[in-house]
Amino acid sequence: MTSNELRQKDADYIAGTYARNPIVISEGQGVKLTDGEGRAIIDFSSGIGVLSVGHSHPAWLSAVTEQAGKLAHISNLYHTQPMAELAQKLCERTGMSRVFFGNSGAEANEGAIKTARKYMSDNYPGVRDTILCLQNSFHGRTITTLSATGQPDYHKHFGPWPAGFAFTPANDIPALTENCTKNVGAIMIECIQGEGGVVPLEGSFISKIAKICAREDVLLIVDEIQTGVGRTGKFLCCEHYDLKPDIVTLAKGLGGGLPIGAILFGEKTMGTLGKGEHGSTFGGNPICCAGANAVLDIIDGPFMAQVESNGAYLRAQLEALPGVTKVTGGGLMLGASLEDGLKNTDVVAACLKKGLVVLTAKEKLRFLPPLTVTQAEIDAGLEILKEAISSLR
Repeated sequence: MTSNELRQKDADYIAGTYARNPIVISEGQGVKLTDGEGRAIIDFSSGIGVLSVGHSHPAWLSAVTEQAGKLAHISNLYHTQPMAELAQKLCERTGMSRVFFGNSGAEANEGAIKTARKYMSDNYPGVRDTILCLQNSFHGRTITTLSATGQPDYHKHFGPWPAGFAFTPANDIPALTENCTKNVGAIMIECIQGEGGVVPLEGSFISKIAKICAREDVLLIVDEIQTGVGRTGKFLCCEHYDLKPDIVTLAKGLGGGLPIGAILFGEKTMGTLGKGEHGSTFGGNPICCAGANAVLDIIDGPFMAQVESNGAYLRAQLEALPGVTKVTGGGLMLGASLEDGLKNTDVVAACLKKGLVVLTAKEKLRFLPPLTVTQAEIDAGLEILKEAISSLR
């Protein structure tokens, strides 16, 4: 099938919910992609932060194919080794107490919200019924996770919305104090607002949240869907703030390319959900868990140090690039603001024509390369970016 034929088949049979780039991707290896015409492309997107250890990492591929030959699925009515091992690794790596497995970030956040509501109902019935979220946040595309998302553009067309959410501006401590009313039983944050424009929260703001939660028995939920699994140079981004959440959500990079989400519960919430109160048909799938186990084995201490080093290198090179005015984020999750007259979507299109995949976030360029990226590969990608920007200035 030619690329044109495949694009036409896509248009004929797949719901038109995505504005796809006009290329076909046929293969991936490490940080490199191959399109339908055999052209090599550098990938600085990781499938929107999913391919944490790159495309087709040998250890990941071996673990997944071996498990596929043993057991593909059985359901959560039975025990499986990959799931139990992954839960242990996650708890030991994060200091959390229990894990629930699902299939995506939205599903993990949905479960976190459900847990918070159960905790409020169990401990503060008739008093606490609200989760305080941040303006400019993004927590998923289900009805409930969209309700928790603090971006009005995502709220068009799909109401009526579930009640029980309030919003406060990021990095505004007086507003946080005012909006954390007696009805608030949980606060939900991203330490770096990814879809909101790669905007980090300030340490003083997070510290204030932590103090409120500890003093008032308000649950702290940290959405690590995009920031977690090593993306910022720590296994969890909240580690940079010495933060100990009651609930953490993971997905994206956890499966190394396979769909898996996880809710991590601290001591306070580990027993909130009882038998029959939550579930997922495909959650804890043996193949997905085998892939995630391989990912966790790969991203050890020395690997994390390399992520921090390469993240600092990427930031420095971006900051020196003509046309870039500011760089935000952390580790290998960075956003670049462009000078007036440059539109990020035009730069993305120009990069793609020249052989580089980058993303957008609000008005910025967004960079989420595989965590395995080398400095030589960073240099090669940024040379393309430099050429693309130069052609548009």
